[in-house]
Amino acid sequence: MSSPPHRSSLLARLAPRRLALAAVALLLILLAWWGLLGAGRGLESRRLSGANGEPLRFLAPADATGVPGVIIAHGFSGSTPFMLGFGQILARAGYGVMLLDFDGHGSARVRLDDNSLQRNLDAAYAALIAQPEIDPARVALLGHSMGSGAVMSAAIADADRYRATVAVSPTGAAVSPQSPRNLLLMAGTLEPRFAANGRDLLARAGGANDDLAGGRGRAMVDVPNVEHITILFSGVAHQAALDWLNRTFDRPAATAAPDRRVVWYVAHLAGWLLLVTAAAPLFPAAAPAAVRRRAPWPWLGLPLGALAAALLLAALGRFGDISGLGGVLVGGALALWFGALGVVWLLLGFRPPRPAGRDALWGLVLFAVLTLAFGVMADRVWLPWWLTPERLARWLPAAVCALPWLLAAGLAQHGASARRRAGWWLWQTVVIVAGLLLTVVVAPGLGFVTLLMPVIPAVLAGMSLAGAAIDRPWSYAIGNALFFGWLLVAIFPLA
Repeated sequence: MSSPPHRSSLLARLAPRRLALAAVALLLILLAWWGLLGAGRGLESRRLSGANGEPLRFLAPADATGVPGVIIAHGFSGSTPFMLGFGQILARAGYGVMLLDFDGHGSARVRLDDNSLQRNLDAAYAALIAQPEIDPARVALLGHSMGSGAVMSAAIADADRYRATVAVSPTGAAVSPQSPRNLLLMAGTLEPRFAANGRDLLARAGGANDDLAGGRGRAMVDVPNVEHITILFSGVAHQAALDWLNRTFDRPAATAAPDRRVVWYVAHLAGWLLLVTAAAPLFPAAAPAAVRRRAPWPWLGLPLGALAAALLLAALGRFGDISGLGGVLVGGALALWFGALGVVWLLLGFRPPRPAGRDALWGLVLFAVLTLAFGVMADRVWLPWWLTPERLARWLPAAVCALPWLLAAGLAQHGASARRRAGWWLWQTVVIVAGLLLTVVVAPGLGFVTLLMPVIPAVLAGMSLAGAAIDRPWSYAIGNALFFGWLLVAIFPLA
């Protein structure tokens, strides 16, 4: 029986090298899932709720009894997946681990307030010692960034509860030579502000001390070649934390299992981007002649838009705190920033064609591809992808803000060669990073944005590569705006 004509014509569009590329992409995706799912094998895993509804995740070795417990706390804009590397490694080494999402973060549905951190840690402690695997007399704390300050403060306030505290990328707390017990500080060599903070805390805590048996242990570890985000995936950081806790609880030395989640995530992302690139001939592109550009403004409009966005936020900041715009800390102001950038760039540089019905359809296809590539594995690596109702209500407004910027980007790149698209990616990366740095200078309340700079090039590259396969400017704008708006409301805390 012969193949249907439409199927034959579709296959005819795919050259053998594209079919081979698609096969490689599928193998990468399957390999990534096999590797990532293997990271949790052999561990007991339970999802729980704290006394105030806090999302909690408990990990422990299978069939464990009477093991020490560790509460692991994330930083600002973090969540359980970001800290899962520490959690899985400690669980594999014989600890029971409780990870939590602070109020306003991750899957938590309660907004962040001044009392959230201590309240959430208390709930995590109560849940941890209630687990049958845990020895309640042997509990420690580990926290990153904002979470580091929270765990140090908790260990100072309840010295009898916690035998050790590990502060990663430390912020501040009222440490002393007596408390908290057995304090380990660590920071990356590429985050000098936090490294300096760690050294100051060590000095105020009485300096380096090897008396862990007496609870006066003090140490500072400089983790090489990592910054504020990559320190969470560092084998050196994982080993330092494990060594400190083993010495605190008089356990034998052990080697931390390698955390390869990022490797599998990158392989998964690359697989999907290769797959959509291989399938590009199957997607209908709009005619390049339909795009009208106002030279030289497509290039110059982008930096002018970034400047206008920075000035807009600076002006709004004179009338009050803008960090919580739209009910999302930092993320709402960022959405407005990209909206202002996009309006200026679009008005100066282009005369966009009218959208067609198929543009919306292919935009949804692009959003689905980006969700599969970035999102479905994120919950095991760095981000709870599926939004709570409170976040979902803020998604479309954030996407609308991003739409003008991404329509301009789609118009600029429409019909371009791979080399020219790479040039546009580089130009956008440079301008956006520079524009956001300028914004932080004129609107200091958004300073946290500087810690996310390493992520920006990767996100822009993924959006550009996926959008190139569906080369329709309005589809590029709709799909990428839905994705970028989703990212903004998923990452940042509810105000």
